[in-house]
Amino acid sequence: MNPVKHIAIVMDGNGRWGLKKKGSRNLGHRAGLNVIEEIIEESIKQKIKYLTLFTFSTENWKRPNKEISFLFNLLENFLLNKIPKLNKNNIKLKIFGSKKKFTKNLQELLKTSEYKTKNNKGLQINLALNYGSKEEILEAIKILINQKIKITEKNLTNQLYSKGVPDPDILIRTGNTNRLSNFLLWQLAYTEIFFEKKMWPDFTKKDFKKIIDKFKILKRNFGAI
Repeated sequence: MNPVKHIAIVMDGNGRWGLKKKGSRNLGHRAGLNVIEEIIEESIKQKIKYLTLFTFSTENWKRPNKEISFLFNLLENFLLNKIPKLNKNNIKLKIFGSKKKFTKNLQELLKTSEYKTKNNKGLQINLALNYGSKEEILEAIKILINQKIKITEKNLTNQLYSKGVPDPDILIRTGNTNRLSNFLLWQLAYTEIFFEKKMWPDFTKKDFKKIIDKFKILKRNFGAI
């Protein structure tokens, strides 16, 4: 049985679901937040150590300002209301991505949320915010060059946002879209990828568990026979 330590998810389809069901992309984003809470609960039950959620990409800034503001308001409310629950459940929060483009209030809230949960030893939730994998890799290379550190696989890995976190065992992408969208390109080299037709708001704990169970019995060769 393959152990599952780290699951990464591209939570795609919120906007399309909202337009189809309610006529509003934002209502889809709100519905998607409920699914996140369910998946967090199931991750704890399944004893997953790391859960990385693609929350907002460097390319998402191209979206309408109204939608971006709504997304960040959802995020702020989630952090303000859920940090006590995260602490109660021994959950650590980590941000993958640059905080520089966010408002000062959001930057402080993100830093505070990381600080308040830093000593928790249970599930670690990595929120990929203003995250782009190509930018992450380029910045890591620049750091190595500037600090005159030899460019090796290990040294580059140690400069990524995911430093200290094992590469994902599983990547799940919902929304019936079969691409990586500049997400964890370095870290996904040997990850098992599951593309789901369901939009994120329709994704369930049962779907999540089914993928985990399927992964556990896969034969994984890593280049061998």
